[in-house]
Amino acid sequence: MPRQVTSALQRFTAGLREFTVAQRTIALLAVAVLVLGVAGLGIWLSRPSYAPLFTGLQAADASAIVEQLQSDSIQYQLSDGGSSILVPQDDVYAQRLKAAAAGLPSSSSGGYSLLDKMGVTTSEFQQSVTYKRALEGELAATIGALTGVKTASVRLAIPQETVFAAEKEAPTASVFIETNRGVTLGADQVQAIVHLTSASIEGMKSTDVAVIDSAGTVLSAVGGGPTGGAGKLASDYETRVRDSVQTMLDKVVGAGNATVVVAADVSTESAERTAETFTAPETITSLNESRDTETYTGTGGAGAGVLGPDNIAVPGGTGGDGTYNSESVTRNNAIDKVTETRTIPAGTLSRQSVSVAVNDDVPGTVNIRNLRALVSAAAGIDVARGDTVTVEYMTFDASGAAAAQQALTDAKDAAAGEQLTEIVRTAIIALTALLLIVLAAVLVSRSRRARREAVDEAELEAARQALEVPEHPLMLQAPTVPLELETEVLPVAPDADRTRSEIERLAERDPKKTAEYLRALMDDKASV
Repeated sequence: MPRQVTSALQRFTAGLREFTVAQRTIALLAVAVLVLGVAGLGIWLSRPSYAPLFTGLQAADASAIVEQLQSDSIQYQLSDGGSSILVPQDDVYAQRLKAAAAGLPSSSSGGYSLLDKMGVTTSEFQQSVTYKRALEGELAATIGALTGVKTASVRLAIPQETVFAAEKEAPTASVFIETNRGVTLGADQVQAIVHLTSASIEGMKSTDVAVIDSAGTVLSAVGGGPTGGAGKLASDYETRVRDSVQTMLDKVVGAGNATVVVAADVSTESAERTAETFTAPETITSLNESRDTETYTGTGGAGAGVLGPDNIAVPGGTGGDGTYNSESVTRNNAIDKVTETRTIPAGTLSRQSVSVAVNDDVPGTVNIRNLRALVSAAAGIDVARGDTVTVEYMTFDASGAAAAQQALTDAKDAAAGEQLTEIVRTAIIALTALLLIVLAAVLVSRSRRARREAVDEAELEAARQALEVPEHPLMLQAPTVPLELETEVLPVAPDADRTRSEIERLAERDPKKTAEYLRALMDDKASV
């Protein structure tokens, strides 16, 4: 082993021996904590990254897949109440392929794959039911792929086609949605589900789709539109108008000096309206025209006369002109015809009323007429529809606001005090720990210094004694022959090697003090 390594080990061992029992205990605890921290960090870094293998599983499928993973000695984790299985990232695709080969997961609606199982002897009723189940399965799988949707179930009500029915009924659908934990579907997502379902079935309208979540909340009602019923539409409209008017008033009269209330009357009925309008064009153009003319020319016969007294005819005179002319004209003129068919959904705004109360302590002068005009324009008031706007100056009760502001201030002060207390507590703990560490370091340093000084004193005393060599007569006399000097080797003490090694170690630890001692020793020898 090299000399430097040996020397370092010896110094380290000597330092450990100088520790007290308390210092050794603290050192052992520090080493144990360090080893445990390094081991925990290594375990955390070596832990594999998990990824979802399957989500939204039924209990039977989850049990079968877990048995497969256990037989393959694959680590796994369960989440979402056991419906999701996570495996290491490197094993995801291999396990999916193996599960697919085993027919897992098997609890599925099947989709269009159900049509592959129909045989030649399948009845018409079975064919229609299987086709409906296939549509439901495909729609459920598509909706389940949306973000935030855990599982989805679709039920279709498709009326049977028949030639004996005078009117054909429209199909309807109901969609059941179960979302992930903490996820709430927005209006846009509900609208997407409604339109996706209605567009997939021939003849189905978006108002014929109902969407319900796992909590029993109706997200879209039949006849109420994809964004909910008329009540929700009215509430959304009132909130939107109130926010816009309130924002404008806060900038005009100041925040807290005005309050707005909006009441909207929304229709809950849906209808269809067909209207035909006829208007005469500016330039009349005949589409078709027919003309009939009749002419007759001739001479009429003589009159037969009248009966006389004896019933004898008396001649009446000569005959008249027999000419006859007749003409008839039929003309069909072009006119403008407009046929309009409108569908009026539920949720149409019938009328609204806006009430604004302004604090009469508002600094400055605000014209109430101008303020009413601003509110009318911001709320979209239609007088012909029956909308009303009311703006009045009133005295606001500021006691509740002052109490709320005081409570808010107290809460903020309490939170700040708790935060300051926590900071002070943490600082005290950290300072105490730092002081303990510094105190332990000072005690260890002092102990080492005291022991080192004692050892140095002993080693220097031993070195001083070893260097005190008796005088030799040959070294006190001048040489008689100048051409050649004979040097006699002085005797060496038996422990000279040990003394030299001790001096070397002392010089390595504290060269300055060693030099001072050697200089003092040489001065003493010179004075002698």
